[in-house]
Amino acid sequence: MMSIWKLVVVGIGIYAALSFYVYFMQASLIFYPNMPGRNLTSTPENIGLTYQDVEFFTEDNIKLHGWFIPHENARATVLFFHGNAGNISHRLDSIEIFHRLGLNVFIFDYRGYGQSEGRVTEKGTYRDAEAAWNYLSQKQGISEKQIIIFGRSLGAAIASKLANKHAPAALIIESGFTSVPAMGQRLYPFLPIRWLTHFKYDTKKYVKNISCPVMVAHSKDDEIIPYDEGREIFEAAPEPKQFLEMLGGHNDGFIISGASYVNGLKSFINNNLK
Repeated sequence: MMSIWKLVVVGIGIYAALSFYVYFMQASLIFYPNMPGRNLTSTPENIGLTYQDVEFFTEDNIKLHGWFIPHENARATVLFFHGNAGNISHRLDSIEIFHRLGLNVFIFDYRGYGQSEGRVTEKGTYRDAEAAWNYLSQKQGISEKQIIIFGRSLGAAIASKLANKHAPAALIIESGFTSVPAMGQRLYPFLPIRWLTHFKYDTKKYVKNISCPVMVAHSKDDEIIPYDEGREIFEAAPEPKQFLEMLGGHNDGFIISGASYVNGLKSFINNNLK
């Protein structure tokens, strides 16, 4: 029969192995550029929308790929930051919603995703965001007060960081987390995650000093990022702000919520576009 000391040693070994795994495999736990794949499976033409295929460069000379979907009578432009898996071709449902709301949409893939070059890193995604902002403001000539920054899940953190540096018309955070260390601690409460993680994506910190109106949307049924994470982000954001309670899971909440989601976006956008 195994002695108590052997059990302790085995327990310490398992604990150490888990700690090493979390520390060294963080990137693979956060980024999923190959799920379900990097190939583009469709385009806006599949939903009857014309679009421009866009290539642009970051400050560290990484070529990124995206789509600019114009609206004939655009009221503003949505700069869209997607989540941690898939690519822009998996976001046609959201593109269609924003188009129906009378908005241009600019959506792109982070480095290492879709047809964009490079390898994804946290710092790299922030550079990608800045390059996308510059594309809209400099190449498309769109005023910052006519840009709505939208981020879903991982994209919410990237969007919040960008909004912290600029003065867009508004920021929409959907299904976001407060920070990687905070989410990691929820997932692995028995590990010293705040010491182990070298990723931050500190959405809660970024929103504290944002100067534009903020909407936070989150579902109580979100099985990946708890509802409390969205509420914490909302509480940290300054006024004016609005909270939209969604239905459904993490990846389909905006679809399951249906008209209440679309009407919530419409109300927020109408109230904050000048």
